[in-house]
Amino acid sequence: MIKAPSKLPKLVVFDLDYTLWPFWVDTHVSPPFRKVNGNVVDMRNSKIKFYPDTPKVLQTLSDLKIPIGVASRTSEIEGANQLIELFGWEKYFFQKEIYPGCKIAHFENFHKSTGIPYREMLFFDDEHRNAVDLNRINVKTILVEQGMSMKELQRGLDEFANQ
Repeated sequence: MIKAPSKLPKLVVFDLDYTLWPFWVDTHVSPPFRKVNGNVVDMRNSKIKFYPDTPKVLQTLSDLKIPIGVASRTSEIEGANQLIELFGWEKYFFQKEIYPGCKIAHFENFHKSTGIPYREMLFFDDEHRNAVDLNRINVKTILVEQGMSMKELQRGLDEFANQ
């Protein structure tokens, strides 16, 4: 259970690879993906899994009425979107910025579509270079080393509130 701080972000954004799921969608798994007996599998019938807390993290933010976005620099755009849909996460994401390039471009699009200032955004990612880029535009970035969890969500919300 999350203890919501008094100051919450107006937008929370997640990277995908090694943040919501434990692989690179463009190299470690083989699209296309499909559901077989309730499991998501790739073309080799390998079962595709996400980090265990990911659905709870997304639902918690949804319950807090915080819009959620995705910012991924993967070149496997179709596969990433397919996994989001097959995992049933489409309902959580109001906007997806999935394409190669600097994360600043992704966040410029979030800002343009929402009007939310960068300083009111919170981003979770596993790559330090993205944190360095986004710190330049005042997006609070939380580096996750073992993927998303409820503990990481709490840490991010707390750090955002105390900045």
